[in-house]
Amino acid sequence: MTIETEKQAVVAARKPFYKELRAGQKVLWCSCGQSKRQPYCDGRSHAGTGFEPMQYTAPRDEEVLFCGCKQTGTAPFCDGAHSNLPGGYRDEEADPAQPEVAYSQPDEKGFARLNGNCYVVTPPPAVAGQAWALTTLVSPALGARHQSQVHLRLASGDSPVLASDVGDVALWIRAGEGEIAIGDRRFPALGGSGVSIRRGETFRLTCTGAPLDIYASVCPGGDRLDERAAMADDFDAAWPDRVVGIDQESRHAMGPRWFQMLVDERHGLNNTAQFVGHIPKSRAEMHRHLYEEALIILSGGGTIWNETSRARVNPGDVIFFPRKHVHSLQCTADEGMDVVGLIHPGTNPGINY
Repeated sequence: MTIETEKQAVVAARKPFYKELRAGQKVLWCSCGQSKRQPYCDGRSHAGTGFEPMQYTAPRDEEVLFCGCKQTGTAPFCDGAHSNLPGGYRDEEADPAQPEVAYSQPDEKGFARLNGNCYVVTPPPAVAGQAWALTTLVSPALGARHQSQVHLRLASGDSPVLASDVGDVALWIRAGEGEIAIGDRRFPALGGSGVSIRRGETFRLTCTGAPLDIYASVCPGGDRLDERAAMADDFDAAWPDRVVGIDQESRHAMGPRWFQMLVDERHGLNNTAQFVGHIPKSRAEMHRHLYEEALIILSGGGTIWNETSRARVNPGDVIFFPRKHVHSLQCTADEGMDVVGLIHPGTNPGINY
């Protein structure tokens, strides 16, 4: 008796293929991995393999990442599966011939600027006796096109009533203890939690214990969060689950790294995702993303590299990455580095090219 095993596609490339398509353009994606004109079918190499090409029609002018490893679960697009293949994830190798790259130093506002609108920003320290503080970290004025982020500190009592009419809001509660009201609903606000707030919903923070230390992102971004005169009964009950904590059972491997999704489309966000991740002592290979990203350093330390500049990063810092910006994050701490990221437009932080 012959036992048939599941056919495996050939890995054509370690990383996905970046392509720009016109609205209505039809392509045939190679699924077997043997085509000589990757990522597209060459019309003959799949014969006898048991694989057939997949047709894709672009619904609009768009940039896409077609899977090159052929192991994706979201064909024809990359889903990050290449990072978990043998040899699929690589660290950057030092080049002794490369000239020394100087460190960018923070300015008086805490911004260390790299090339191409990428930067590291350190939120200002807490001020004794100040109950409420809001500091802008990411905004259109600072070079962002798809998101904004503010740092919130609440040492006691209630915050102002806040809302965004331009985008959804994702909170990362780094530390503290309290409550968050979203419309007429109440949720615990505890350190180590992500919170989703729909566009237009009013919300207010209440500190009931240790001061609240929060990073609030708006996607798509505006210049700020707006203050409202009062709370409204505007909670969108179609999305009842709004708070997500760290859960080891929900981790996804990405080579030697891991990430866990926090709040995303399951919690009412639109083409936006927040995640927590761990980076071992290493330096990532230079890469790009199709999404814009703000990355909060929770623990550990290291260096963010661009093509012609670099900057040191420490706990509490935020790194802002424009779309398609070449970069590499290096962790120099023996215990590794924990981070929280916010990406938009996009929902999978495991995709890079």
